[in-house]
Parts: sequence; C-alpha cells; structure tokens
Amino acid sequence: MKRIPTALDLSALPGELRTLCENAPVFDSSCSKEAQVWLVQKEGGLYLKKAAGGSLAREAKMDAFFAEKGLGPQVLFYREGKEKESSDWLLTKAAGGEDCTHALYVNDPKRLAETMGTLLRSLHEQDGCGCPCLDVRTDCLETVRTNYESGRFDMTLFRERCTFATPQEAFAYAVRNASALEKNTLLHGDYCLPNIMLENWDFRAFIDLGNGGLGDRHADLFWGAWTLNFNLHTDAYRDRFFDAYGRDKVEEEKLRLIEAMEIFL
Repeated sequence: MKRIPTALDLSALPGELRTLCENAPVFDSSCSKEAQVWLVQKEGGLYLKKAAGGSLAREAKMDAFFAEKGLGPQVLFYREGKEKESSDWLLTKAAGGEDCTHALYVNDPKRLAETMGTLLRSLHEQDGCGCPCLDVRTDCLETVRTNYESGRFDMTLFRERCTFATPQEAFAYAVRNASALEKNTLLHGDYCLPNIMLENWDFRAFIDLGNGGLGDRHADLFWGAWTLNFNLHTDAYRDRFFDAYGRDKVEEEKLRLIEAMEIFL
C-alpha cells in the first residue's frame, strides 16, 4: 500500500476532523483519481477519504455493515457533500497488517491464491440479512445501459482473456443474460489484492467496499481471478484460486457474463 509523507490542509477538513488530524503525521495513500486517501498516524492509525459529493454514501454504509460482522474496519465519521461542489468525507480505523500486494504475499503466489479463495468462500457464506445494498445486479445493469448508450467502455482491461470482439457484442450478451445472475450472496464488490488486509497471513479486514452488496458470487470470483493475473503477471494461479473457493460453485458462463458487464462499469 502506497504511503507517501504529505501535509494535510486542515482548513479544508470538516470541523469535526481538524482537531483529530492536528499535529499527526500524514501519508498519501491515494490509488485512483476518483478519491484522495490519507493515512493519519493517530489513535492506532486512521484512514481519511475524500471524494465527490455523494460518491462515498454507499461505501460508508457497506463499511459499517462489514464492521458489524467483524469483516471491516470501524467507521468513525461520514459526512455527505450536499452541494454540487462539495465533497464526501469518510474516516475509518486502520485495519492493521498489510494488503495482499505486499511482498510477503505475492512472493508466495500459490498460498496467496489459496488464501484468496478460502477467504472469499467464507465471505460468501456470511448471512446478508440487513445488508444496506440489496441488488447489485440491477444497479450494475443500469450503469451498463447508461454507459453503452453514451459510448463509455473499456475493453483493454481484459485484453489478455477478453472473449468479446466488440462492445456491441458484449452489451448484447450482458442484456440478454443478466437475469441469470442471482442476488443472494454478500459481495465485496471489488475483490482485488489491495482490498484484502492480512497480518502474517491472518485475515484482518476487507476494505474499499463501495461496490459491495447482495449479488451473484461470480462478480467477486471474476475480480479475484483478474487481480491474481494482473498483480502476479501470470494466469497460472486462476485454477488454484477457484479450487480453493470450491470448483463446484464456479460457472464459466457466469464469469463471461460478468466480463461483458464490467466492460461498461
């Protein structure tokens, strides 16, 4: 996980956070253009995230839900930006440990793939009762339609394994088969190595849960296989991941359906 020493502009923070962040070492941990993330070295470690107004509402809810189950870090503060120019702010406790891109884990890829599989199966066996986000499938399909109609898509992310020749083919496949996806499994929503925290191989937390909710297990299975290929620069551990999860639960047709949808997400 990236940690670059930086200075935090306290005047830009909500009043409730200024004293908390005052006189504390701060590190930039941002990894996307959609959000800024800082590690604040205070009270055992805090993560502060800033993003466009309204964009962290779902993540705050899912973070809190996972925290109640002992699967994610505690949410300490959330404020939604009400105006168009304002920002969302989300503060959580640091989970402890390191994410799965750490050398300890990527240098033992067989064990990493197996750990990814067993952790995901354990998550998917959790009771989703009370989950604040009930239908990931419908939410995703609406976004797929919107982005297809506006010409927003990216087929390069899956180019090594992409099974669709054109975005039109992918969209048609997604719309035609979307009803096959279930909505009865508690999903992480972005099941990638940077979003799984371990401490000497012991599970600590799932983080970055803004795409989580109830949906079809194959969404997480797809991204688990993708991240092993992307981060390890080989697809050699895909089968080991699926075997650790439970090969009897993996349907290749549904993985292809998730691929078709993700091109537009």
